[in-house]
Amino acid sequence: MSSPSKRREMDLMKLMMSDYKVEMINDGMQEFYVEFNGPKDCPYHGGVWKIRVELPDAYPYKSPSIGFVNKIYHPNVDEMSGSVCLDVINQTWSPMFDLVNVFEVFLPQLLLYANPSDPLNGEAAALMMRDRTAYEQRVKEYCEKYAKPEDVGAAAEEKSSDEELSEDEYAASDDEEIAGKADL
Repeated sequence: MSSPSKRREMDLMKLMMSDYKVEMINDGMQEFYVEFNGPKDCPYHGGVWKIRVELPDAYPYKSPSIGFVNKIYHPNVDEMSGSVCLDVINQTWSPMFDLVNVFEVFLPQLLLYANPSDPLNGEAAALMMRDRTAYEQRVKEYCEKYAKPEDVGAAAEEKSSDEELSEDEYAASDDEEIAGKADL
């Protein structure tokens, strides 16, 4: 492999050809979303998440940054930011791995084998250790509420407060919608 940018292009193309829905964020190949389905035989089955991937300049020598855009209830995923606590990605990443490995191996393993002793979501970790059935029910509730196929599209449309609205979005917005209805 001649350069990190060639490898980045090759890995991204390989991911796109692996039947994953990939949506580029900017013109470059460093930030994109990937649609990820929960693995079978676990409470996340049936859930669909939009995963934000950011490739560092030094990729594949440095690991990609991975985060859930729509909410997921999991001990190793921060509920507010969607950040993933995943040793393989964050600490034991190797240039031998590629983006397909992230979506076919690492993320499914994370959902199938949560590690409640190293939590980013303390509530999920405590519930998982205390009452596995209640934990699995909460996971299913989150899947139903936040991880339906239509939620993946909605998650991308939510803008963070530091992003500006386009002229069309601004014109389409209505002050009443933004401020809410007045109490009468």
